[in-house]
Amino acid sequence: MRVIAGKARHLNLKTIEGNDTRPTTDRIKETLFNMINNRLYGIRFLDLFAGSGAIGIEALSRGAEYACFVENNAKAVKCIKENLKFTKLAGLAELMECDVFTAVTKLDGKPSFDIIFMDPPYNKMLEKEVLLRLKDTKLVNEDTLIIVEASLETDFDYLKEYGYNIVKIKNYKTNKHMFIERQNE
Repeated sequence: MRVIAGKARHLNLKTIEGNDTRPTTDRIKETLFNMINNRLYGIRFLDLFAGSGAIGIEALSRGAEYACFVENNAKAVKCIKENLKFTKLAGLAELMECDVFTAVTKLDGKPSFDIIFMDPPYNKMLEKEVLLRLKDTKLVNEDTLIIVEASLETDFDYLKEYGYNIVKIKNYKTNKHMFIERQNE
């Protein structure tokens, strides 16, 4: 796995051994960032269920001014720290070693994020609970783009009820990216 573009381009990133995380493949990561590249410069990026940190690091490499990584797996946290140091992007990052729900509570009241990316364990409906918690926070504003990586089977029929709109859906062979925004009031 590598950084695809930007100031840390071509640097190889460490990943965690075993099945604790599912790193987003370079091909899917490249497709994702090609879709959002024009929104990255100077933004605040939140990487939930960060794993190795590859998504947030890619955002920083491509011009995000700040990224917050949230991960509670000790091996993954170590991996994120090593990857941030290796890419020389640690000065632009904050790493929260806790579960996502605790992080959302701790971050509320701080400036909102421009893009929130989450890649929770598949088919456990964690994204539903995170979106429910995010909807009443100041972390999401009317311009925030939320991207959820999920299995193809994951149902998002609750989004309208929670106050969100689907902007776009990108299906891949085994998973999908849901692009979501808060409904305008």
